[in-house]
Amino acid sequence: MDFLEALARPPLVLGVDPRPGLHGKEPIPHLRRYSLEVLEALAPRLAAVKFQLAFFEALGPEGMALLLELASGARVMGLPVLFDGKRGDIGSTAEAYAEAYLLRFPGSALTLNPYLGLDALEPFFRAAQRSGGAVFVLAKTSNPGAGFLQDLEVGRRPLYLHLAEVLAEEGRRYLEGPWSRVGLVVGATYPEAVQRVREAAPHAPLLLPGVGAQGGKPLKGPGLLNASARALFYPRGRPDLEGALEAAEALLAALVE
Repeated sequence: MDFLEALARPPLVLGVDPRPGLHGKEPIPHLRRYSLEVLEALAPRLAAVKFQLAFFEALGPEGMALLLELASGARVMGLPVLFDGKRGDIGSTAEAYAEAYLLRFPGSALTLNPYLGLDALEPFFRAAQRSGGAVFVLAKTSNPGAGFLQDLEVGRRPLYLHLAEVLAEEGRRYLEGPWSRVGLVVGATYPEAVQRVREAAPHAPLLLPGVGAQGGKPLKGPGLLNASARALFYPRGRPDLEGALEAAEALLAALVE
């Protein structure tokens, strides 16, 4: 499986951010069962599934084992996998992160933090190309305080747009058909920023977090991947398979109106 195949699927990404407190006295077995049920039920309606690494890491060794099991299960179901870890480091450490989440899981994607510079991102770009995967670099994030750094002016334009332009140029080396393996993260909570980034980086897949609970609405357009976690994985604030199906249908309906 090549991650870029996700761009030909329904433009909805399921975010899996496990909350053990919602899964009773034995959270891991219940969480495993519920997650697999949701993945199987929603698979035809999804572009990909995004696993937020922090929530699995917080569960210790059992959580990491669960992550590997769910990622493998998603792949068996034909679902592209995106690891949301916002990784970024220099030299051999960047190479190790790339090995762990891209080369060890061919065809998967990983979110990246660009703060350390282009040389720190290069190992991830190469690994994505080698493995048939992709990367999504943080540009304009969905949180309210994103503008603290991301909106600073650089050459009479906001930093996030400068970054998008630079990465669009870098991404040309990693084009596969119409799309690059170098994508960008732009919060659905900032639709004007989505439009500006799309104009600056026409070949970059855009991951749009913040749909649903953070107030973002699904956005239409080629190469846009609308990501929803709480509103889709825990509709009504709890595990609810029927509610997850209803929420997915509602989000997809909004994209064809």
